[in-house]
Amino acid sequence: MKKIKLFIKRWSFLILFLTCGGVYLTCVDQWQVCAKAVSFLQESGIWEKEETKEQGTPQREEAPSAEDPAQETQPQESTVQETQPQSPLPEENLPVSSSEGVVYETVTDDYFADAVFIGDSRTVGMYEYGELEDVSTFYASTGLTIYKLFDTPIVKVPGQRKKATIEEMLSKKQFAKIYLMVGINEMGTGTVDTFIQKYQEAVEHLKELQPDAIIYIQGIMKVTTERSEQGDYINNEGIEARNERLAQLADNRQVFYLDVNPQICDETGGMESSYTFDGVHLKAQYIAIWKDFLKASAVKVSLD
Repeated sequence: MKKIKLFIKRWSFLILFLTCGGVYLTCVDQWQVCAKAVSFLQESGIWEKEETKEQGTPQREEAPSAEDPAQETQPQESTVQETQPQSPLPEENLPVSSSEGVVYETVTDDYFADAVFIGDSRTVGMYEYGELEDVSTFYASTGLTIYKLFDTPIVKVPGQRKKATIEEMLSKKQFAKIYLMVGINEMGTGTVDTFIQKYQEAVEHLKELQPDAIIYIQGIMKVTTERSEQGDYINNEGIEARNERLAQLADNRQVFYLDVNPQICDETGGMESSYTFDGVHLKAQYIAIWKDFLKASAVKVSLD
């Protein structure tokens, strides 16, 4: 008994630390700290176990720098393919607007030089693997939601220890294009109506902060059908309901709606399972599909 008490006293801190860490990784982080390593092993054929499932929690907490994204922590070389596959969209899959007066054109990466990408972990994925980190500005962070879009300090500013909010950064610098994608983290909060109301308020505020910018509302990416059928709040039915309402926010003059889902989903209507390591996020090499879609969806002409 004495030895047991001595053992507990000596190792109590370590036991508490490991227990707390395990609870955090399981309930909050969903073991995303291991996600990229698992993805790399799976893609390399080293580990062929069934892909890990998660509940939409994003991949990392750090936001790219506002002014100097090259100074941000870059993804480890071992997790990035040296040459990402190019996946130009077939002509029949190019986006076609259902509204008169909107014409799209295909552009090069330079089009995004005066653009800012705002979003959660999926946008972080675009920053890390879309080869735009030296071209565009990214205000993206794990867990970002429409409810905290403007007042959460997520943006690293060179030379400052304190992070800035998106509100602060958009008040200092003007952009020509804004790409907004959030929504997967909000699936378990509120209703479709409350989500859309807050989203519409955010779009109106973006127009106030950036009056000359084209705003691209991006539909929420779906999850795999298998992930959708797990029975929790993350499901494709809910995503479709939100996307249908998001499309209605586009005025096709300053605000436009883009939906990459037809390019990344299979015949079941969910994200193609081979494109994802967790049922929610695109693998590194398939970010190119999303990027090519955006390049083929640049607004050329908008008539009233």
